[in-house]
Parts: sequence; structure tokens; C-alpha cells
Amino acid sequence: MSDVLDLTRELIGRRSVTPEDAGCQALIAERLARMGFAIEHLRHGEVDNLWATHGGEGPTLVFLGHTDVVPSGPESAWRSSPFEPAVRDGRLYGRGAADMKGSVAAMVLALERFVTTHPQHAGRVALLLTSDEEGPTNLDGVRRVAETFRARGERLDWCVVGEPSSKERLGDLIRVGRRGSLSGTLTVRGVQGHVAYPEKAKNPIHAFAPALAELAATRWDAGNADFPPTSFQVSNLNAGTGATNVIPGALVALINFRYSTASTATDLRARTEAILDRHGLDWQLDWNLSGEPFLSPASGRLREAVLGVCRELCGVEPEQSTGGGTSDGRFIAPLGAEVVELGPVNATIHKVDECVAVADLERLPGLYQAVCERLLASRHAAPGSVRSLSPPGRRLG
Repeated sequence: MSDVLDLTRELIGRRSVTPEDAGCQALIAERLARMGFAIEHLRHGEVDNLWATHGGEGPTLVFLGHTDVVPSGPESAWRSSPFEPAVRDGRLYGRGAADMKGSVAAMVLALERFVTTHPQHAGRVALLLTSDEEGPTNLDGVRRVAETFRARGERLDWCVVGEPSSKERLGDLIRVGRRGSLSGTLTVRGVQGHVAYPEKAKNPIHAFAPALAELAATRWDAGNADFPPTSFQVSNLNAGTGATNVIPGALVALINFRYSTASTATDLRARTEAILDRHGLDWQLDWNLSGEPFLSPASGRLREAVLGVCRELCGVEPEQSTGGGTSDGRFIAPLGAEVVELGPVNATIHKVDECVAVADLERLPGLYQAVCERLLASRHAAPGSVRSLSPPGRRLG
């Protein structure tokens, strides 16, 4: 067994269903402390966060990951227990193998090897872990840690997120930005009544239907060279008492925008509310902005380093994407850091029999270590330019 496979297996064996950490961070902290890393535990509520740093003055390269996993679903549906890692046919199976305990283990190994090879490296290398990435709110994880960093002037220059970014081959796709996510809970009020007497009631489903059709048909923007067009989706629609003879008194819809830098959250809120008003609805809409869009500059040193590493060590020309969902990188980018996501193939994440190719897992520490060496092996390393497309943040330090 390789070191990275051993550590990944040990992490998978800990049942860290969000927001539980199940001792994963303590295990990692003990390893890194032995290598001379300064360790800080930042627990908020039920969430564990680990901040481990090595080095001194100069630019900071942070590796960002999470130790929590989504629930396994029915364990009987798995070929082997989701929390008892198993290797079959060259693949490691278990919940979190790809998302993202494999990447976390690879980051730890890469950092250990880097500081051993370059004990007097430039700047700082760091690891930031949370147990609140897969949860529904992400209130006490990296979002809260970023607030702490901002308050104390913590300087972050580059951030590699270990989310499983690859499509078919390791390194064939990297995330160089992410769309923003704006959600809303919409209540449309009507008047409850008997279905046989509709003149004495007001059906909120009927009232909302034309507005929903307009919302779904609206072209919010055309996107741009870096992002696809903004999308609008209804993820849940609920109304009624369960009886067939009662007109409901209210309807609740959960809506979401995944939006590009061609739009702003303020504009999307205003346009949505204008449509609701135009259709004469009695409505209430509670908004939740979980992250603004961000983009790492094409000329940024981190982006160039990751591209070079993938070309040289994986033999591929990576696709540079801003698609997919969101990641915790959305909380780090506003601090002034250039953010790039690089991780294993994502074909099985959140699925039954989640797995990662052992060969990819064993190559991943080398990719992360090579990024460290390109940026911080020399004492003359300097941070690249940073362009955050979330509300203007300041470079800390």
C-alpha cells in the first residue's frame, strides 16, 4: 500500500457525515505538527475547522478541502460498506473516496514531502480543512473562517481546492472560477376554499403559473467568454392540504439562480420581483446569497502553475472551466486569493459505490507538490495578480 492510499483508507473509515469530522482533522493535525506546521483548530458550533501553516513572510499558498461527506444512502445498495474502504479492480471504494478524502490525503502527503525537500521554502504553505462543506448552510465552515481571516488580516495569495474536477482523466479539467448562487423561498398567498366554489377562493397555483412561465422563459443574460448564461431553476414546489376538494391558501416555491458575471445578485432579485408584481401576486420572497461568482485571471501565477503541472505530469491539455456547482473557494476568493480547483475524476461523487482510481490517487500528491515547487520552492517567489469578481475584497496583509 502507498502512503496516500493508506491515509485515504484511514479517513474513509471515519464516519464523518456532515457536519461530523469524526477525528479526521485531529489525525491530520498530528501528522503535520510533527513536520513543523503550526496548528490552529477553529471550531464553530458543531463544525471543526483546521488551519495548519508552515513558513514565514511572503506569499501564502493554501490547500483547501473538507473532511465531511454526504450520507451514504442505503448501505445495502453498496457492494461493500461505504465506511469500510475496499480496493477492487484498481479502484478504491468508499464514501468520500473522490469527494474528497482522497484529495485531502494527497494534500497532506504533498505538504509533508514539500517541506521535507524545501525546509527553507519561500512564503507559507498552508492547509485549511472544514467539516461543513457538504451541509445545507455552510455557516460555520470556511465562510466563518474567512471572516476570522479578514478580521485579523490573514494574507492568502493562492488557493488550490481539492474538489474532484476531472472528467475522464486526471487533470483533464480544472476549475478556474465558479458561478454565483442565489436562492429564494417564494410564498404566493391565495385564499383557501372549496374546489366546487372557486369564486369564493383564490388559487395561488393558478395565480403563480403565468409568472412561473415567464420566469422560466426569461433570458437573464447571455453569459460571456468565461461563463455560461445565467440559469433559473425551481427545485421544489409545494401547495395544498392533501385533500382533492380544497383549494390551497398558499404556495411555496424554492428557486435558484446560478449566475455569471454578466449579472449581479441585486439585478436578479429586482427583475424577479418585478415579474411577480407584474402578475399581481400577493407574494413574499426570502433571498439567500450563498456565493458571488469569481474568476482567476488567465495570467495568474497559480493558474499557469496548475496548467503546467497537468500538461507535464498528466500529459493532457486541461479544459479551463467555470461550470458545475459551487465550492468553498467562493469564500476564499473575496480575500484576494487566486483560486483554482484540481482533483480526481468526479464520475461517482455522491453516488452509491463512490470510488477513485488508485493510480490517480497515487499521482495526485505529486501534482500538488509540483504546484508548491513552482510557486514557493524559491525564496524569490512573488504573488501573481489577483482578480476577484465577487464584491470588491481587499488583499489582506
